[in-house]
Amino acid sequence: MMLKAMHSDWLKLKGKGLWFLVCLGPVGLIAMQALNFGLRYDYLKKSYAADLWGGLLNNIAVFVPIALLMGITILCSLLANIEHHTSSWKQLLALPISRTAVFFSKFAVAAIMLGVSCIVLALGSIALGLGLGFGWALPLADIAKLGFYPFIAALPLLALLLWMCLTLRNQAVPITLGVVLAVLSMFAIAEWLPLTWPLLAYKAQKQEIFLAAGALGGLVVLLAGMVHFARRDVD
Repeated sequence: MMLKAMHSDWLKLKGKGLWFLVCLGPVGLIAMQALNFGLRYDYLKKSYAADLWGGLLNNIAVFVPIALLMGITILCSLLANIEHHTSSWKQLLALPISRTAVFFSKFAVAAIMLGVSCIVLALGSIALGLGLGFGWALPLADIAKLGFYPFIAALPLLALLLWMCLTLRNQAVPITLGVVLAVLSMFAIAEWLPLTWPLLAYKAQKQEIFLAAGALGGLVVLLAGMVHFARRDVD
């Protein structure tokens, strides 16, 4: 049942341009840092002489949360709009597939696409570092953390925004919320707020706390969304 729902969702994505958007975020981040280091190469190389790769990754990491949350917002809205735009909810929910399977399928599709985006970011970081002449002593563990730790910590926000996008036909509310959260993620706010977790999951000393909070919080919000979606009438 779940596989059928996911297969159906993948088919609906054809020709929608979502894969372009998935790659646009990480490629944009890498391009921005390529410009940053290109314009200030001598200064930045001198500043990070003790750890060139670390300096590069830290510069990228600062902008990962806003790009990630903007990507989550746009992706969730577009996934939901496939059904809202064609008014196909009644037909979809009339099929012998549970509502929870429909909800989880869309969450899984969004998570997989964002996971691909994380891989693109990691590969782009490697390519940029090598292109800047930082050598082959690649900090693979840190690069993997840069790609995936913020994503894991952002799972509660992914589940929340998807929940809102699927249940609200008017996408203005979830999109506005997503944009506001993305902007606020750039500022130093209380650590207990989920919007700060993506950055703290990479930069904090106790990264595991924010990773665990993200995974557990994501599960809780996902289950709540599935229960609500299963009981709610969707137009």
